Amino acid sequence: MQPLSTYRVQLSPDFTLFDAAAVVPYLALLGVTHLYCSPWLESAPDSEHGYDVVDHSRVDAQLGGSTGVAALSEACHAAGLGIVLDLVPNHMSVAHAHLNDAWWSLLQAGASSPYASWFDVDWSRGPLLLPVLGEPLAVALPTLQLGQDVVTYYDRQFPVAPGTLVPGDVAATLAGQHYRLAFWRTSEELGYRRFFDVTTLAALRVEDVEVFDATHALVLRQIREGILDGLRIDHPDGLADPETYLARLGEAAPNTWVVAEKILEPGETLPVWCGAGTTGYDALQQVMGLFIDPAGLAPLESLWAGPTWATVVEASKRFVLDRILVAEVDRLTDVALPALSCFDVTRRGVREALVEVLVAFEVYRAYLPASGPAPTAAVDQVREAVSLASARCPRRAREAALLGRLALGELGSEEFVTRFQQTCGPVMAKGVEDTAFYRYTLLTALCEVGGDPSVFGVSPESFHTWATSASASWPLSMTTLSTHDTKRSEDVRARLALLSQQPAAWTTGVTTWTARMRELDLRLDHATEQLLWQTLVGAWPLSTDRAVAYLEKATREAKSHTSWTDPDSDYDAAVAAAVRGVLDDAELVTSLSAYVDSLQPAWRLTVLAQKLVQLTMPGVADCYQGTELTDLSLVDPDNRRLVDYAERSRSLATVGRPLGTERTVNLDKLRVVSTCLRLRRQHPEWFLTASTYLGLEAPPEVLAFARSGQVVTVAPLRGAVPTGKVTLPEGGWTDAFTGSSWTGSVELAGLLGTFGVALLVRT
Repeated sequence: MQPLSTYRVQLSPDFTLFDAAAVVPYLALLGVTHLYCSPWLESAPDSEHGYDVVDHSRVDAQLGGSTGVAALSEACHAAGLGIVLDLVPNHMSVAHAHLNDAWWSLLQAGASSPYASWFDVDWSRGPLLLPVLGEPLAVALPTLQLGQDVVTYYDRQFPVAPGTLVPGDVAATLAGQHYRLAFWRTSEELGYRRFFDVTTLAALRVEDVEVFDATHALVLRQIREGILDGLRIDHPDGLADPETYLARLGEAAPNTWVVAEKILEPGETLPVWCGAGTTGYDALQQVMGLFIDPAGLAPLESLWAGPTWATVVEASKRFVLDRILVAEVDRLTDVALPALSCFDVTRRGVREALVEVLVAFEVYRAYLPASGPAPTAAVDQVREAVSLASARCPRRAREAALLGRLALGELGSEEFVTRFQQTCGPVMAKGVEDTAFYRYTLLTALCEVGGDPSVFGVSPESFHTWATSASASWPLSMTTLSTHDTKRSEDVRARLALLSQQPAAWTTGVTTWTARMRELDLRLDHATEQLLWQTLVGAWPLSTDRAVAYLEKATREAKSHTSWTDPDSDYDAAVAAAVRGVLDDAELVTSLSAYVDSLQPAWRLTVLAQKLVQLTMPGVADCYQGTELTDLSLVDPDNRRLVDYAERSRSLATVGRPLGTERTVNLDKLRVVSTCLRLRRQHPEWFLTASTYLGLEAPPEVLAFARSGQVVTVAPLRGAVPTGKVTLPEGGWTDAFTGSSWTGSVELAGLLGTFGVALLVRT
């Protein structure tokens, strides 16, 4: 069953498969066609997200196991809903070795393990480094316990290879193993590929057919049994060959809707083989950009008074390459050297050039075949990176050029071609998503997954061009505004977008609040102060504990003054004290609250407008758990809090009544969501494969478009109902929100005056 819309739920020990089954009737009333679940395969103990799989052959018992899946499937089928599952092919958890049979075997038998092909291990480095100890091995030795065939370190166990046990001597026993235990900070010599910088997530080699078959058997069976209708593929760019992987998946599960978590940079196009499309970050950027006013850039830059986005990105990438992804750069350098041995290069020169090329690379991956001709776009991406790297570091220009040829497969190393692509993604993810986005606080709404803050606003004309192309090429791609990975929820970003529309008022507010901080002797660095004010305003009202927790996470991710691996307790304490001081001060709280109240009318319109656009634009519309009402969540784990479905069910019952005078933004948003989802379910032909998209003539402060000549969306973009007219397609139209009828050239004041946005259906 092809999804028309999806509703994402985050399964956890606190929200199991049985809990999900209980909310299915509500979701059916909401208008959803498919429940979209986070990973449900066996994961690490107490996992709150499911991306740390330990066994692909079982459904996680913490979530309800196979019985829970059966209950959920029965509930969904009874309500007419399908199920989409988030699948993680790139890696699995090795945090608890004794729970992962494949990893346990690898540690016990080394390269001779029957599971050796599962993991991407460089055995030339000697025993496999396991950075798992809380202190150096010499200090930790007294805490290690030796059993008959295991070494135990607190709640972790490690196997002892046959014939290597030295009774009573832990050190001697460890010396005979295929692994070596080390301090958790010692990751520079890591011998296995991991997920980004997470040493407890070891990458899988699903390019191996046997590995693919073993890790996908249960999910493919659930597809054949009719339990699953679709898959969301997590991080395909980490795979050795994403194209072959998706082709193999398509052969094993024909007629299954498959979308890939692919992050596209501005101007980048999606490869034609990429399933039904993306998980929607590209659509998110297009929709959000509509509400960013380009006129606000100059005053916000004056308030920011910091480095440019390009400067922040370059510095952030260098940081992660120098401090975090050392093992990945070293391994890639080792792979490059044999292929370049005839060019009279040094290891130092090649490594320095490699860092420059990786810093200069502007996309998550260039899709280069291991052998044979490369696509033109991929060739251009490599050459542009080499050119920029050479300009930044002329003394390594020759080595950079050689690395470019190596990446393009011109010098014979297929392994380098593959590993280079697998390294670019972590550099982008850790350097941009998890560092630069937290350092660049000019307008944090722009610092979102898949975003580029140098692109300040999207015009209606640009959106029409993008949507027309999406309708023709990717009609089944997902659209979304909030996900489990977004830095801020859609409604937080809706409020922050208003800062670009009202920069003078924002500047006055920040200046006033900062001055009050100084009076209270509360001080932060400039970037963190900007982040603090935007966080408080965007997520207002929020508790002190939530604000402190978020600022701690954000500043540690920024890695400018503190970090997760090297925390500065004094800085962390100063940030917490500043946040608490601000929220303990009645004058500041009153001023912040008054400012947020002043934004309320514009925020309401923006909340409704962006949701209406997302739910009616080309693609399969996704709604993240709970966001059918206004949601002011921040990055995980804040956005994975339990959802009050009882409240939502009660609210949905009132939305079916005629539009009254007593309304709230919560109920109005729910009306938009339920009306759009029900319309999509009733008329799939208006929105999916055979549908059309047509931009309509309207003032620049409005986005108006028609879908398949049957439904028209009209959404204000600047937080107010504008003057002027919109020209509707020929015929009569009825507003699904107000019941009013319209035809021809319509005054926007009349069309939008009652509800603020319009969804017109042909009479």
